[in-house]
Amino acid sequence: MVYPIYMKCPYCGHKEDKVLDTRVQKDSSIRRRRECLECHARYSTVETLLFSYPMVVKKDGRREPFSKEKLLKGIQASCQKRPVSLAQIENTVEKIASWIIQRGENETSSRILGKKVMAELKQLDDVAYIRFASVYRTFKDVQEFVETLEDAELIDFADTSQEQLPLTAFNPNIKVTL
Repeated sequence: MVYPIYMKCPYCGHKEDKVLDTRVQKDSSIRRRRECLECHARYSTVETLLFSYPMVVKKDGRREPFSKEKLLKGIQASCQKRPVSLAQIENTVEKIASWIIQRGENETSSRILGKKVMAELKQLDDVAYIRFASVYRTFKDVQEFVETLEDAELIDFADTSQEQLPLTAFNPNIKVTL
């Protein structure tokens, strides 16, 4: 059975309105333009799907809810002063959030989430990947850092459908010697 949904007019509180226009937004939310049948005021509403994200189990055993905002801030910090657009960063966050929901688990470890973020950043930008890896992981020595950067296990987490940004622009006049 379908129950009618009543939207209270923000101006007069009347419970009946009519929908004038419905549009699907880029983020898959639905925007509706409405008109109150009592006072004829017009207003907009946005409907979004509420996801139940899993809890993230930290290294010390604490549990906290998965946060797209926290993930966005971490990736933005890694991509600072790099030729990575905000749209690319937001796309990466959405991809990781979708991946975590598709796993269908109630909890996920921060280690697995961190590997997924590193895999996505490795596809997006080398410098951002190195920055994130150096902050995310605690290393005992330089060798452990190098081994992490060359981690073949990240391939399992990577989506290779997008091409990575170049580390630098190619210039044939510059000679590199080691």
